[in-house]
Amino acid sequence: MLAANNLHTFVLHFRLGDIAIILLGTILSALLAMSTWGTPTGTRLIIRSGGKVVAESSLLENREFQVSGSLGVSTITVQGGRARISRDPSPRQYCVKQGWLSREGETALCLPNQVSLQVLGANKPYDSFNY
Repeated sequence: MLAANNLHTFVLHFRLGDIAIILLGTILSALLAMSTWGTPTGTRLIIRSGGKVVAESSLLENREFQVSGSLGVSTITVQGGRARISRDPSPRQYCVKQGWLSREGETALCLPNQVSLQVLGANKPYDSFNY
């Protein structure tokens, strides 16, 4: 019962401005989340090795690419409208741990092996992509 009284007293101290700020903050947070995670699904991908494009493909075709890099061969898997770097000789495996990419503008970089994967769609989020 004591907790209910404390909550009731707390709510009574709210003023119209407090409620307006809370509502405005909630609405802005929701809009930000929708714009951040609401990017369209990609339609194609570009694979680079040493900064040069070695392959382009549709995300709709299930395929596997073997890409030679400075440390060895990276394997890129395309399946079900998404792509990932499934094997790489880099020591820390960051690009493999990044997982599946499907949204426009997402990239996976294997910097030690100089291999990259970029998902593209109808809109390019930036003009160029370099190491």
